[in-house]
Amino acid sequence: MKIKFKLTLGVGLLFLMIVLLSFIGAWYINALKNDTENILAANYNTLEYSRSMLIALDEIESDPTAIHRFEESLEKQKHNISEIGEKETTQKVADHFQKLKVDTKEISLKQTIRSDISEIMRLNMQAIQRKSLIAGKTAKTATFWIAIAGTLCFLVAFTLLINLPRNIANPIQELTESIKQIADQKYTQRVHFEDHSEYGELANAFNKMAQKLEEYNNSTLSQLLFEKKRIETLINNMTDPVIGLDQEKIILFANHEALKILGTTLENILGKSALKLSLTNDLMRSLVNDLMHAGNPNKTQKPYEKIFANGKESYFEKELLDIVITPTGEQTEELIGHVIILKNITSFKELDVAKTNFISTVSHELKTPIASIGMSLQLISNKKTGTLNKEQEQLLESIQDDTSRLLKITGELLNITQLESGNIQLSIRPSNTIEILNYAINANKVQAEQKHINVNVSYPDQIPEVITDGEKTAWVITNILSNAIRYSHEYSTVFLRVEYKEGKIYYSVKDTGQGIAPQYKEKIFDRYFRIPGSQTEGTGLGLAISKEFIEAQGGQISIESEFGVGSTFVIALNASV
Repeated sequence: MKIKFKLTLGVGLLFLMIVLLSFIGAWYINALKNDTENILAANYNTLEYSRSMLIALDEIESDPTAIHRFEESLEKQKHNISEIGEKETTQKVADHFQKLKVDTKEISLKQTIRSDISEIMRLNMQAIQRKSLIAGKTAKTATFWIAIAGTLCFLVAFTLLINLPRNIANPIQELTESIKQIADQKYTQRVHFEDHSEYGELANAFNKMAQKLEEYNNSTLSQLLFEKKRIETLINNMTDPVIGLDQEKIILFANHEALKILGTTLENILGKSALKLSLTNDLMRSLVNDLMHAGNPNKTQKPYEKIFANGKESYFEKELLDIVITPTGEQTEELIGHVIILKNITSFKELDVAKTNFISTVSHELKTPIASIGMSLQLISNKKTGTLNKEQEQLLESIQDDTSRLLKITGELLNITQLESGNIQLSIRPSNTIEILNYAINANKVQAEQKHINVNVSYPDQIPEVITDGEKTAWVITNILSNAIRYSHEYSTVFLRVEYKEGKIYYSVKDTGQGIAPQYKEKIFDRYFRIPGSQTEGTGLGLAISKEFIEAQGGQISIESEFGVGSTFVIALNASV
């Protein structure tokens, strides 16, 4: 519990009790005042008027003014009646006095009037006694409640007096003692207060400070220098270039390999801003540029860096590491710098080039004999060369399917080697949007008819031309439509859509097949990837080549799929507007 809340609660409660005590006292004092005023205003005045009438009655024979004084007191008494029976008795006094005025010497009338006045005085004396008892009860009640409220005030004040100074002073005293221990270089000292109070926050700050002081105290200068020298030696003996920067992109270290490929010395870059050095060093510019956009998902980083090193063009794979630590005593992580590591992949790149050249050579060499086999099969199928029996026709059809598949595989291998070597040639120009679509439909017409699949085509009447390599884009749509037909069930429908939105032409191919499981959606465009359990044959290169063709033209290709429902491939290309 916070100290501020404790003080507010205690003092506030005491304040409320004092206010309650004041209210009770004022209430009952006012009640006693009302009771007293009631006695004085009514009963006491009646007794005074009665005494005046008795005196005037005794002097009525000797003093001519006595009658006037009697009547005056009687009149006041008539306006001060407050008790039961007092009005009737007062009226009797008035009636009898009127008779007495006729004969002031009538003794019996005087006696009657005295008796009536005595009755009035008796009634008011009884009222005074009754009202005095009520005032006494009010006083006792007031005393009781004031005592209760006063006791509660005392208990609250006593509790605050006992606990408040201890709760405030004891932690301060403990903290003071701990500070003295720290001043004596006893850095293991810790304080422990309630976590939810201000003292808890103070204790956490103190313990954090003591922990850091203990850590610094345990680290001598010689140890720090030794560790620094050891780390520098390890970094310099690494075969890969390594560059370290702080959070402000200031260069902290660079090993010998890094200095070699940067073409500079340690003195020229150490402690300098990598951003400023990038203005005069192309390699540093590339490294810093990738570092500045490392967290940007829209920024495509090059898979490798081509650098002239070791007397030849070498290839390096860049790895950017963010150095994050949790400072001593803290709970949140903090970025303190970056490390750039360049891994030499020249040997792997050379092997990859050799592999690409080998595949290209083999594919090219295979394509000619396969095409020749295909032509020979066509000649054999011609009835002019001779009649074949049913078994021979089946064998010939099987050979033709295998030949077509081999021809397709070699074509895909040639395409992928062109992509890998960077020798692919694109002829990007405005092309008829619908002609590209129709080419793909006609190319897959026989395949769709064999499975009794309906190809549903829709596009607007007016649609602009598309900026693309018409041949490559037609190949991509043909490949995707072929896959859609292959994976769709018989007697189903494949939907082809062409739309124009915001300067883009969108081709979409939707099938109603099995769809793609979620765990494979991210890999569907990878080279040589085939969905496990797939019954169809292929190299796993078609979609990878399609993606390369489309992206090389500045377009995008994406997939939406729900497992068990079907898949939709969408190609987006720039429109000629």
